[in-house]
Amino acid sequence: MYLEKSKIIKFLILFLPLITFIQCKKGCTDPLANNYDPDAKKDNGSCYYLSLPTNLQYTISSDTNSGLVNVQATATNENFFTITFFDNGDSTVVTSSDGIAAHIYTDSGTYPIRIRAYSTNSDFIEANDSVTIVFSSGSFNQGYTTPINYPNYNLVWNDEFDGNSLSNDWVFETGNGSWGWGNNELQYYREENTSLDNGFLTITAKQESFGGFNYTSSRIKTQGIKFFQYGRVDIRAKLPYGQGIWPALWMLGENISSVSWPSCGEIDVMEMIGGSGYNDRTVHGTAHWNDNGHALYGGSNTLSTGRFSDEFHVFSIIWTGSSIKWLRDDIQYHVFDISNLSAFQNNFFFIFNVAVGGNWPGSPNASTVFPQTMVVDYVRIFQ
Repeated sequence: MYLEKSKIIKFLILFLPLITFIQCKKGCTDPLANNYDPDAKKDNGSCYYLSLPTNLQYTISSDTNSGLVNVQATATNENFFTITFFDNGDSTVVTSSDGIAAHIYTDSGTYPIRIRAYSTNSDFIEANDSVTIVFSSGSFNQGYTTPINYPNYNLVWNDEFDGNSLSNDWVFETGNGSWGWGNNELQYYREENTSLDNGFLTITAKQESFGGFNYTSSRIKTQGIKFFQYGRVDIRAKLPYGQGIWPALWMLGENISSVSWPSCGEIDVMEMIGGSGYNDRTVHGTAHWNDNGHALYGGSNTLSTGRFSDEFHVFSIIWTGSSIKWLRDDIQYHVFDISNLSAFQNNFFFIFNVAVGGNWPGSPNASTVFPQTMVVDYVRIFQ
């Protein structure tokens, strides 16, 4: 059988508009789809459907000593993540391109965490979990503290690390430097390993492969921006621990670019060489200079119990034209006569870092726990 020509023409007139609508010349509305884009089409004119992320996976790790919680998330077909840390009626949302986020909790408790993987700003999948923080004393912010003013001194510069990013007083040093920053250190320094949260600066050392190295950390400095000659320096910090972990709060002469090290001078306000027992509870204060070669003079201070990761301590120097005194929690433990040493009569800038491995601490071993954190509450300069 066949249709008459007139009937065929009539059929086309009636049904061609419907066919055109179905082909979505301008978007589509498919009631069976929950991810179509009604205002978009492919080059061939067919409907365009969004592809939601899939396979959202994550890990949550926490450090009871520091209160730091790390989240690492992955997904398929995602463009970015958000990680929301809930904290007793408040929340902090971190937007992350790589699924990595960190947050510091300052009190014991169980806290919800929400992780979302997005394909667009309004299309996402999510997972919900929680983390439990238990401080032995009930609060993260335990330990020694010092005043914001002293008799006969003026506060000339300070950083309380408020906000969620470093101030313009700091710059990052990245990479592994020459010969591991001159010490055969094992880490690659990255900006991503520095974070600010709840008024604390955190530098995190991780065991992860990056840039050809097996560990990452961070190193920040004030060179060329903030530098000082003489005064009292107070730095309140909670330190990491473990074999091969090397935190440092220190200073270099601002003239290092012209005279090089050690002629520029170095003042180590605090260094600690991690390791079980004595090392995790001992800090060192040292001066370095050039005396026909590298010269140094240092002292140390050891806690009677516990370790420096248990709570905050204040590491200080009192620096005059005649001497440098080192203090831990206002207890002087070392003094150095610099009356005849020109290296220490100049401006110095700050460096904060956590190294992994190196000539002095040696490498991490099976006992070393990662991640490790150095948390700084404040740095203050009085003159």
